[in-house]
Amino acid sequence: MKRFFKGILLFTASIVLAACASTPANPFVGMWDISINTPVGMMGAQLDVASDLSGSMSSAELGATELRSVSVSGNAVSFNVIIDAQGQTLQLSFAGNIEGDSLNGNFDSDFGAIPVTGTRQ
Repeated sequence: MKRFFKGILLFTASIVLAACASTPANPFVGMWDISINTPVGMMGAQLDVASDLSGSMSSAELGATELRSVSVSGNAVSFNVIIDAQGQTLQLSFAGNIEGDSLNGNFDSDFGAIPVTGTRQ
């Protein structure tokens, strides 16, 4: 009887470990260097995304701002940021895709689509 319970325990542990190992890592988590093609020229920034999908976007020109409403579905990612652009508060909504270590998409703004490309650090 003890062998039977040991066998069941071993089998259950194997299933749990296999399930954990097969859970894919979130493709958005990590540090990203991004290039934003703004109406006034290219701007570099960094995205820092934690495993709980909290994070920030920072640049020398705009400082740091929190990522809001982060959503990842497969390789599609979206989030919002609120930035202060020379005294004007702007809400930007990003929608894009991740392919390996590359990120491509657009910020939707009052000025139209702003293209964004990025590379994981």
